[in-house]
Amino acid sequence: MAVRPGLWPALLGIVLSAWLRGSGAQQSATMANPVPGANPDLLPHFLVEPEDVYIVKNKPVLLVCKAVPATQIFFKCNGEWVRQVDHVIERSTDGSSGLPTMEVRINVSRQQVEKVFGLEEYWCQCVAWSSSGTTKSQKAYIRIAYLRKNFEQEPLAKEVSLEQGIVLPCRPPEGIPPAEVEWLRNEDLVDPSLDPNVYITREHSLVVRQARLADTANYTCVAKNIVARRRSASAAVIVYVNGGWSTWTEWSVCSASCGRGWQKRSRSCTNPAPLNGGAFCEGQNVQKTACATLCPVDGSWSPWSKWSACGLDCTHWRSRECSDPAPRNGGEECQGADLDSRNCTSDLCVHTASGPEDVALYVGLIAVAVCLVLLLLVLILVYCRKKEGLDSDVADSSILTSGFQPVSIKPSKADNPHLLTIQPDLSTTTTTYQGSLCSRQDGPSPKFQLTNGHLLSPLGGGRHTLHHSSPTSEAEEFVSRLSTQSYFRSLPRGTSNMTYGTFNFLGGRLMIPNTGISLLIPPDAIPRGKIYEIYLTLHKPEDVRLPLAGCQTLLSPIVSCGPPGVLLTRPVILAMDHCGEPSPDSWSLRLKKQSCEGSWEDVLHLGEEAPSHLYYCQLEASACYIFTEQLGRFALVGEALSVAAAKRLKLLLFAPVACTSLEYNIRVYCLHDTHDALKEVVQLEKQLGGQLIQEPRVLHFKDSYHNLRLSIHDVPSSLWKSKLLVSYQEIPFYHIWNGTQQYLHCTFTLERVSPSTSDLACKLWVWQVEGDGQSFNINFNITKDTRFAELLAVESEGGVPALVGPSAFKIPFLIRQKIISSLDPPCSRGADWRTLAQKLHLDSHLSFFASKPSPTAMILNLWEARHFPNGNLSQLAAAVAGLGQPDAGLFTVSEAEC
Repeated sequence: MAVRPGLWPALLGIVLSAWLRGSGAQQSATMANPVPGANPDLLPHFLVEPEDVYIVKNKPVLLVCKAVPATQIFFKCNGEWVRQVDHVIERSTDGSSGLPTMEVRINVSRQQVEKVFGLEEYWCQCVAWSSSGTTKSQKAYIRIAYLRKNFEQEPLAKEVSLEQGIVLPCRPPEGIPPAEVEWLRNEDLVDPSLDPNVYITREHSLVVRQARLADTANYTCVAKNIVARRRSASAAVIVYVNGGWSTWTEWSVCSASCGRGWQKRSRSCTNPAPLNGGAFCEGQNVQKTACATLCPVDGSWSPWSKWSACGLDCTHWRSRECSDPAPRNGGEECQGADLDSRNCTSDLCVHTASGPEDVALYVGLIAVAVCLVLLLLVLILVYCRKKEGLDSDVADSSILTSGFQPVSIKPSKADNPHLLTIQPDLSTTTTTYQGSLCSRQDGPSPKFQLTNGHLLSPLGGGRHTLHHSSPTSEAEEFVSRLSTQSYFRSLPRGTSNMTYGTFNFLGGRLMIPNTGISLLIPPDAIPRGKIYEIYLTLHKPEDVRLPLAGCQTLLSPIVSCGPPGVLLTRPVILAMDHCGEPSPDSWSLRLKKQSCEGSWEDVLHLGEEAPSHLYYCQLEASACYIFTEQLGRFALVGEALSVAAAKRLKLLLFAPVACTSLEYNIRVYCLHDTHDALKEVVQLEKQLGGQLIQEPRVLHFKDSYHNLRLSIHDVPSSLWKSKLLVSYQEIPFYHIWNGTQQYLHCTFTLERVSPSTSDLACKLWVWQVEGDGQSFNINFNITKDTRFAELLAVESEGGVPALVGPSAFKIPFLIRQKIISSLDPPCSRGADWRTLAQKLHLDSHLSFFASKPSPTAMILNLWEARHFPNGNLSQLAAAVAGLGQPDAGLFTVSEAEC
């Protein structure tokens, strides 16, 4: 049935009113639902639509909807029509079009929203009717606003250095609507638009690109929304400035205007000055150095010469010179005349002519003078020839001095007037060497072929006996003999760090056990016919004043070998450990030697050695081998070229073997990674009754001016209590870097809760600030566990400290000579000493070897120094045999050749 268009509004109003008064059955509506045949331009369109709102606390919210043309407007919330009585309706007519306009408002309470809380969000929309159809507005969501009290993450206090970045995180409390975040600096708002050095991330963190002193403040994170405003705990940010040294001032004027004095220069910790708890400058603010000012010497006249003969003018003269002394260094010249003349005949001048008799007299006088001069020369020549026979045949350790002062030689025996006052004892102990020397035989002799297996093994046959003093039986006697001399005071009084022996041209070896220090005296280093008593001494750094300047540090022990001044025809090799990490880019290494006057001099700059130099050094990862033709006191010193320069520190943990009280001490030693330093600590701990409780570790300590820190963690509080009052202990950088302080350690004192407590489990950390570190996991029984004790068992280094003659060498003497004679001459096929050096990885020293009379001897000497007593002769034999010599019998030795 057709319905007239004019009846639609009335019909729609009746149906809607009936539904609203009835059961409230739901109806669906679309955004635009025109009536068929109706004018679509007359569909309702909304002038005001409901918008999303938040309910704050218990206040209801108002939703407004306005449409034109509209005959009816009703709200629908969460799919249900709102009752008509809850609508506030205003009707009007649009002034421009004359169409009916309707505005409807409703209130939504918190209780209405909470009814559907958790199921879905609460929403409302309005539906408008006109004669042409219906239109549905957008949905408006109604939410309950809140802001929780606690921040999910609050900013934390920080200490940062100048120009370092700062990040202060902040995660605001949960809320609806989401909270907005702003930052306060000392209660003032931080505005990134006004300060380009500051910005706030999308995660609400405050970022300061480069910290300035003005950024030192209390920072607060503020979160706010329409419900509340929350403040985080304030975070104190301190921007500190580490002190920096100013440049050195000029050296002051020498304190002595004449002679030896001092001059100094200074610097201040003002570039910049430390602020806000920044570290003070490390190092010395004053440097002193010795200076010498030449003293002015005024000239003085020499005595007058004799008067000259009376001249033809009846005068004679005499002269003098300004040379006693001559003026120098700005001294004044002599005052007065240098020539004096006077009448020689008391004013009665008589001129006489010279006759033939005067000429004959002068010629005779000249002839006599010449004869006297010739006679004097002959006497001097005879005296010098006799003097040559007075050289000493024996030099012994009575020449030992603290400053290497020479000692006069005095005859002591009538049958041998050339021995020094203290004679080496050559009768106490006899050492027999088997097979290096044998009797000569006539006729053909059997030969034996040297293969890789026994190429360098000792030969059988003859016997040769050498005499030398026993270091174990006579060490005390040796020291007591020398202690009466005033110049021996700088040497150790004990014998554990000293060894000595008597040597001749056959050479030998001195070793200080368990220190890595040895002195190799190759064959023919001592001239034939000479006998030297040679010593080797290890000094404690605190007993020897070794001046270190700038970034220099001691890398090796200080070692003396002597007596100084003895004549050597071949370089000896001094071996000792070092603790540097060798790198040409990080270190400048120098060998220092103490002069006779007691001052230290740089005698070798490693990497810049001249082949013909008196000193040379083979530097390896943990040891150095020094070739020297002059005995004396030596030390290896390094100067850091960059912060990458590092020293190896050995970390040792000791604790008491027996614990009789509640307190238990753990001692952590930080020492140079050298055998001599380890030996000293082990001996000290034996006296203290300590035991090793962890395997030693190595830490690389860099030249970064940062200190070494030590801390203990995870101590079980139910069994132990730490008595440390601070979070960590610290060893200053310079105490470690200068290398002259022994036994650097820290002690951690723990207290047992009960005397029955014996199990200890904790962690101990040792690290350099902003550098390398080590962690020890301690877990042992303090009364039973001794599993680490064997790690420090003292190992014997080849028996007695002094080895004399062929027994001191791995390579038999005659085979050594055979190898030298065959490899020294150049070979066109390359089978000479250069190839041997390459096979032994010593080809970087070819120029040094080539500068010596026997390059092969230098190579074999270095091999002996590096591989005694555990050298592998088979590997050396293989290297020699692999040179490809054409003569198959080159390395054979017969009895006739012995």
